[in-house]
Amino acid sequence: MVTSRVAAASVGGLPRVFWFLFAGQLVNRFGNMVVTFLVFYLSARGLPAARIGVVLAVLGAGGVLSQPLGGLLADRAGRRFTLVAGMVATAGCLVFLGAARAFPTLVAAAGLLGLVGDVYRPASAALIADHVPRARRVKAFGLIFWAINLGYPLAGTAGGLLTAHGYGPLFAVDAGTCLLFAAIIWIGVPRDVRHRRPAAAGGYRTALRDRLFLAFVLLTVVYGAVYAQAMVGVPLALRDDGLPPSAYAVIPVVNGVLIVVLQPVAGPWLARRAPLRMLAAAWALVGLGMGLTGLAGTPAQYAMTAAVWTLGEIGAGGLMGSVVADLAPAGAQGRYQAVFGFGTGLSKLAASAAGAAVYAAPGPGALWGGCAGLGAACALGAVLLAPAVRLRIDNEEEH
Repeated sequence: MVTSRVAAASVGGLPRVFWFLFAGQLVNRFGNMVVTFLVFYLSARGLPAARIGVVLAVLGAGGVLSQPLGGLLADRAGRRFTLVAGMVATAGCLVFLGAARAFPTLVAAAGLLGLVGDVYRPASAALIADHVPRARRVKAFGLIFWAINLGYPLAGTAGGLLTAHGYGPLFAVDAGTCLLFAAIIWIGVPRDVRHRRPAAAGGYRTALRDRLFLAFVLLTVVYGAVYAQAMVGVPLALRDDGLPPSAYAVIPVVNGVLIVVLQPVAGPWLARRAPLRMLAAAWALVGLGMGLTGLAGTPAQYAMTAAVWTLGEIGAGGLMGSVVADLAPAGAQGRYQAVFGFGTGLSKLAASAAGAAVYAAPGPGALWGGCAGLGAACALGAVLLAPAVRLRIDNEEEH
């Protein structure tokens, strides 16, 4: 762990380094506009639906590789280097995408943007693990989760207003906030210190041979598939109930308001409790909320089900990254976080297709019942893993 006056200083019980990371994340999420409006931008450029699909597919394919690349860089080249380089590269790719004119160039720019866009994530989580004491990690990861959820709706609102003046301002703001994030990290995070540790020498083999960690990642993948139905199954259900698209807008509002209001309060409370047991309750609550969607029929009822699964999301938001940090050995924090992020990303991609397929046949009842059942299964899995996780944490603390 890096020790310095900057790292040692504490604000609100968390080191000053964390608050620089928090500020950078918040700024970056506020400017995260281009991907949100990419379909509209490409449509305005006159691309047909098939070509838009190709651009989005290449963007997603690059994104699948982004976190594994970021995890390797975070452990080999350092957290500060990876955060700064990732953000500068993302800004450059955004400019490249905005300047691209020919279709092959658009595809290449989208692939590069996908590849570098999430490089920073494992380094961000590893930086928290390096500088935040174990007892305060849940609070720290929860605050990052809060910053992301605060920045997202602000970015959507600001982006919608900026499109009235064309799409150029979106690219400029997004690239500019990436560079600002890089500057904040450059100023506020200490220079990387290289440590030669056995765990750092084996690439991803250390993480991929860790059965306890992989079991936990599997549970997060299943949870991610359940949660993804908020963006797949729920809109389909609203459509079949004859509700207009505007009714769906209520759900992100409920979700965002509850997270912004409750997450800062929930974080310290969760940090004082057994993490796997709290995750079990959170995952079960998300499954229950999704399951209740099958009983909803009005906008108010859909909003109430969203409130239920949002409460579970609040519980899970800060806990999952913290558990991964607790399980990772010294020198492999970046790669453990990258495997966790890779699994989460894949679950979202797979759940989109699977959710729509299950909804179509055997039907909505199977989807919502399956969500409730999978949430309960995740909760049981968390309870069963709890003793082994506790034992590993105790052994790490002894050493």
